[in-house]
Amino acid sequence: MPELRRWMVWAQKPLDLPGTAENLRAAAERFATREELRLLVWTADGRELIGSSGYHALDWRVPKAEIGYWIASAHTGHGHAQEVAGALTGFGLNGLGFRRIEIRCDAANARSARIPRALGYTLDATLRNDAVAADDPAQLRDTLVFSMTR
Repeated sequence: MPELRRWMVWAQKPLDLPGTAENLRAAAERFATREELRLLVWTADGRELIGSSGYHALDWRVPKAEIGYWIASAHTGHGHAQEVAGALTGFGLNGLGFRRIEIRCDAANARSARIPRALGYTLDATLRNDAVAADDPAQLRDTLVFSMTR
């Protein structure tokens, strides 16, 4: 959580057990209605949850989605986020028929921005003063928008 606070609004305050249960219930409901397809990332042996990813900002009319990801600090630097984002990109374009997939990140988040670049995404835009910093709403941030299309 400390590393995510800088980049993610939802990471500012850890959820308690009831909050976590509600978060997962709501995610399962959005998954069932195809509003958002959140997936969990586990170790190869399936014993430890190490992150989350999925398709967000879905627009089935186009169809398009945004891929988001995070990996627990103890597991970063091993290529897990890139592997997951690559698998979701391939499945989204070829399995789900998406015509566009985006990956967006804070322009200051160099580690996150390396992933779409490594996967062959195109940098479509740098949105200047697009958002406030997750951990400091008084600070404006730029957003990088990468895409892969079919």
